[in-house]
Order: sequence, then C-alpha cells, then structure tokens
Amino acid sequence: MRKCVQPVHPAPKHTLRRGGGLCQNRRPNPLSHLPVKLLLVDGYYYAYRSFHALIGLTNSRGEPAGAVYGFLKALRRMQRDLNPDRAAVVWDMGTPARRTDLQPEYKAQRAEMPESLQSQLPILRELIPLLGFSSVFLPDTEADDLMASYAVAAQDRGWEAILATADKDLYQIVGPKIRIYSTQKTDLPTPKDTHALLEAETVQRKWGVAPAQLGDLLSLVGDSADNIAGVQGIGPKGAANLLNAHGSLNAVMANLAAIESVKLREKLAAARDQIIQNQEMVRLDLDLPLPSSPEELFIKPQYEPLIAALEREGFRSLKAEMEKEWLQKVPSAQGDLFG
Repeated sequence: MRKCVQPVHPAPKHTLRRGGGLCQNRRPNPLSHLPVKLLLVDGYYYAYRSFHALIGLTNSRGEPAGAVYGFLKALRRMQRDLNPDRAAVVWDMGTPARRTDLQPEYKAQRAEMPESLQSQLPILRELIPLLGFSSVFLPDTEADDLMASYAVAAQDRGWEAILATADKDLYQIVGPKIRIYSTQKTDLPTPKDTHALLEAETVQRKWGVAPAQLGDLLSLVGDSADNIAGVQGIGPKGAANLLNAHGSLNAVMANLAAIESVKLREKLAAARDQIIQNQEMVRLDLDLPLPSSPEELFIKPQYEPLIAALEREGFRSLKAEMEKEWLQKVPSAQGDLFG
C-alpha cells in the first residue's frame, strides 16, 4: 500500500444515508465518446475472499500465498470484464469516531485477522501498484465511505463508477451511473455470464426497497455484520412495508399515529433514540477529501518489476500472462524479456 498523502482533492458536498486498463503510451480510444469508467475495489473484502478460496496455496518459499494470487487474478478478471479507464483499490484504515462514539461495540464481534492472511499483506501491497492499480485510503476511515465519496465524485464528472464489493451499505448509492460488480452465481443473469453489474432493481429485489431507502431499512432491522442492533420485532419484510407505505423512516417516526398496529407503534416509539443512532451509524460519508483525484487513477502496470516479483513468488501463469501483455503493448520489451 502506498504512503497516505495529505488529501487535496475535496469531493463535492452530498448527503445520503448509508445502510481496459490503460498503458503509459496511450493510443486514441475509438470509444472516447463513452463515459470514463472508474473501478473501485474493496481491498479487504477481496483479500479475505481470496484467502478463504485458496487457503492451501503457497508461494515458491512455501509461504501462504492464496490471498495474494487470488487478489491479483481477481483484478485481472475485472480488467477483462469491465475494461476500466481508471481504477483504485480502497482500504479500511480504522473507523470514524462518529460511529464508535455512538456505539462503542461497533464491529466489536469481528475476529482478528488470521496470521496467515496478515503475513501476505506486505506482498499484496507491493504487487497491487506494480499491476498498475492505485491503493487509496484515509486515516480513521472505512473503505465503504471512501468508495462512496469516489463514486459520487465520478458521477458528478459524468463518469460511470463500478464498485467491486459485497458491502450492502454501498447499495444505497446505486443508480444509473453507479453499479455493483459481482461474480456471485446467484447474481449472474445466465450461467454463461462471467459477471453482473447490479442496479437499482437488484436492491428492490433483495430488500424490497429503493436504494435511497436502504439506509432507513438498515436503521430499523440493524446490521449483524457491523454489530448494529435493530428494533426488536421488526424484520426486513415489515421494515420494507413500512417504508414503502410512508416513503421514509423520518416520515414514519414523524407520524406514528398513522400506523394502525398498536404494538408496532409502541415498538417504534420505544426505540426512537436507537433508531436515530442507527441512522447516523449507517449514514455513508459522500464528501470525504480524496487522497488522489479520480483523474489520476490511471492503470499503469510496471511490467519489468512486476514480472520479476511474479517470478520470485512462483506465480508462473500470471507471469506468462503479463509477459504477453507487455510484448503486445510495448513491442520493444522483447529485448528485455529475451536478452
């Protein structure tokens, strides 16, 4: 991971509730009339996912390497699937005080990172920039907040933002210019598809509400992944029915008398303070200072040191793939490869 620099690129102000790579010698793009596509990758999600998928894989030194290899392969697959113009891997760097001050037990149930994954992070942080992807982060900031700020900044530029993540909080900002990248079989339109780009209709299908209502739904039902408790006795279906009937959680709480069920009115009234807390807990930050401007996030592989590092790690197939790409993009590299 590169050194965190002083943020100098403020994103535009917003409010909302949370709940082909390019080489350095760039040729004219025949599709230049299309919007710029920014890919944002949830770093720790893909590190854990790759770690568990390839838990027995080792490198040339016999050390655990599944997280590194799987992550790099996932990034290459995203490049093939999406052909992004800009890209960054976004990392958690702690949690904001506005959440932990409200609920000190926020995420407290999560287990420590396995040592065999922790030991792979330095190599992963070395290889990601060599592959051409920027690593971005801010102190005391969660990845979903920074991803959301980048996505909204891209949208404001008329760009398209693709979020590679499984974090449901980010579905709050899904819209015409912001979509979620998924390779989960349950999300694929057909078995032949390699990936899906999830849109607002996905939110409606999964949770029964529109993206803008998802933060309200999470405020009612809670989020076990983040150790946020919900209102006792209100499940996802009941919460969705409430929101669809009244439009928003604020509208529900402002007119409890309009709710026919006495028991439901009493539950909501008793949980008012908790609901207000939860709304703040699940609110996404959309105007964080950006550590690098979106315009700077070109994909610029450093082929020679990358290939040397892949050789060192024993990632032969990935090394061969990058050698082939290097020769295709930079024909003069043949002398470096073959002496």
